[in-house]
Order: sequence, then structure tokens, then C-alpha cells
Amino acid sequence: MKQKLLTYITYQTFPAETANSLQTISNIKYFVKNGFKVSLYFPLRDKSSSDNIDKISEYYSVDKDFKIFGLKHNLPFGKIKFLEPIWFHISHFLWSKKNVKNILKKSKTEESYFTRSDWVLYFLAKKNKHVIFECHQISKIRNFVLSRVAKSKNVKVIFLNQRLEEKYKHLNLKSIVLHSAVDPDLFLQTENIKKSEKKVVFVGNLLRFGKSRGVDFLVKAFAEYKDLKDYTLEIIGGPKKEAERLKNLILKEKIKNISITGRLDRKSTIKKIKESNIGILINSNDSSHSREFTSPLKYFEYIYGGLAVVAVDFPSHRILPYSEKIKYFPIGNFEEFIKSILTSNLEIKQADLRNISLDYRIKEIIKFIEKD
Repeated sequence: MKQKLLTYITYQTFPAETANSLQTISNIKYFVKNGFKVSLYFPLRDKSSSDNIDKISEYYSVDKDFKIFGLKHNLPFGKIKFLEPIWFHISHFLWSKKNVKNILKKSKTEESYFTRSDWVLYFLAKKNKHVIFECHQISKIRNFVLSRVAKSKNVKVIFLNQRLEEKYKHLNLKSIVLHSAVDPDLFLQTENIKKSEKKVVFVGNLLRFGKSRGVDFLVKAFAEYKDLKDYTLEIIGGPKKEAERLKNLILKEKIKNISITGRLDRKSTIKKIKESNIGILINSNDSSHSREFTSPLKYFEYIYGGLAVVAVDFPSHRILPYSEKIKYFPIGNFEEFIKSILTSNLEIKQADLRNISLDYRIKEIIKFIEKD
């Protein structure tokens, strides 16, 4: 049987702490497990960027069974901090235009392409290539690109949730809805972990585009409210500078029940999750993506690890699988947050978690790819 070919093109760089980079590598792992030969192309846009397969394999705890190609990024994004969002869009467009053209020169006709990049999608669709586009949010650029490629018979879209699908329903795209999913192998590697009944954990980036994601709210709640004095909070994530700021704050205020761990590798992160009893979903209110459209990977890891979930009450959290099990609190409301912590519990059967595994998700994507 001829091996199926998949070219994965992203404007995300590697290695990186972002959920985007983690999801990309996890997707590739399960495409390979399901018989695909995968090549990953990405920009070498940071000092830490690398296409050394040994480094990528160690960073993400994956096998070296796919090809990676780091491409030059002689563009301003990542180098000029002033007006960074503008440089991002300009650099993203120029890099995509140049490199899609170069990648296609050595591609084979039967190849499929997978991307989360608007401009990669746009330039591949212009060449009438078979593209699977994963849509995690909305933007003006995305509105433009999807409207331009909507009539292409070779473009298929994976929406992360129903709200996103509804947003683009008028375009009549070939689409499916698939939430984020968990790599079950990571949980098998960390068996026999003892839970701490009153341990609470937050996992994720502490900043989004340089702005706080609401972690200071958690610190204040656990530091100042007596109802939580018997609980411990562990905050896991970067960037390093922000983690250090929080560490210094905790030391200065002599807060005993909070620890700042910083970024961990995937196996260690899952171990910390499984040690905990409650997982937190929190974000700032100034991002429409967070409020309306996010499907956070950490949520699925929390419930797969047997944690109860306490979440800020955003519409995006209300449409997550098993959302009826989540304890919600209004953003900024300490009393309701504490009440949610004190009354949280989990009642999800292990068999029901199969549908949030990456193996299930990738098999659904493969069916979608092969469907006429």
C-alpha cells in the first residue's frame, strides 16, 4: 500500500511553549501513527528556533519519525518590538508567499497540505492544492482569506468549535467541528500518580501578546482569602520573565500556599496535572478569541487526568465537551471563584474520554481528508 503524504506548513516556530506548537507536533505524531509520511515546514524566526530533529524530539517527547525543514525568516517580526502586531501580519504574508512557492516546486501531486496559517492557505488554494485548514479563531484577515477560497473544491476546514463554524456558515465551506484533544500516551507514561485532594493547578502561557491572562487574580485569591488557606495552587508556564515576576511577588508577600513552577516538558506537566484535584481555566476579558472561540488544550488534559474544572464564565467555555460538569465563576468575582473551588467535583466515566483523544481526532480528520 502506497504511503500517504502530508505536508504541514505553519508560521509557528519551533521549539516553543505555545499551545499552537504543541498541537502541531501532537497532530503530526498521530498522523504518522495512522500511516502518513509527514514533512513539517516552519520559519526560523527566533534565536531559539531550530530544525534539529533531536532537539525537537527531546523538547516535545516525540519520536523522530517525520521530517522537519526550518526556513529562513529575514523579516521584521520577532526582531522589531515596536508595532509588533503589524510586523507579524506583513512578515506572515511575505514568508508564506515566498515559501509556499518554493515548497510546491518539490512537492508531489498526490500530497495533502495541512495548515493553521491564513496566508499559507490562501497561496496553496490559489494553486488548487488539496488543503486542510484548521480554524481556531476569527480575524479580518481570516474573513478575507476564507471568503476568497470558499469556492475551491480542494479546501476543507476544521473548526475548533460550533461557534466558529456558525460564524462562517454563510460561506458554505466543506467543514467539520473537532475540539482540541489529548495525547493519551503522555498519561500512560505517568501512571500510579497519587492525587492531592486540595491541590489546584493552572497550566498555560502566563501572557498573551504581552498581556496578563488573569493569573494575578488567582494569586490574590489564594493569598488573601481564608477559605482557600488549606488549598495549594501551582502555576505552570512561561514566559520565564513573567514566571520570575510572580515568584518574586510570592516571596515578597510571604505567600505559603502558592508555587510558580515555570515551563515544564510535556511528561512533567502531565505528572503535575495528575497530582492535582482541580484545574483552572482563566483568561483576560479583552480578547474576543478567549471569550468566544477558544477550546483550550489544558481543559482536555485536566479532565483526562481526572481533575474537576473551575472556569471563568465565557461563552467559549460553555460549549466545551462535558461543560455541564464545569464550575463557573464571573470574571473578577472572588466570592464566586472560591465557591466554585469549594464545591467542584468530577463525574466523567473513563470510557467517555476516548472521544477527546488525539488518536480519535486524527482518525476523524483522515476520514474528512479522504471524503469526496
